[in-house]
Amino acid sequence: MAFEIIVLQRGWVIAGNRDVDGDTVTMTNCKIVRIWGTTSGLGEIAKGGPTKKTVLDDAGTTFHHIGAEVLRFKCNAEAWGGDQDAER
Repeated sequence: MAFEIIVLQRGWVIAGNRDVDGDTVTMTNCKIVRIWGTTSGLGEIAKGGPTKKTVLDDAGTTFHHIGAEVLRFKCNAEAWGGDQDAER
């Protein structure tokens, strides 16, 4: 399980611990990335964690179909607070 930022269809951007079972993706410790707060895109917060201008909404555990994923970023879990599960 890895902490990732995922861009979904229709513009949703979520971050959390990603686990795949068949066609279903479960995101735990999930956050909706409402405002990126970056100067150089999502890769900036994937690598360095949320900025002071990033706005995250707690979403708990979410589920989506794997086909809804448009783009994924592997995150530096430590930069996201260190309490996220590291890649296993």
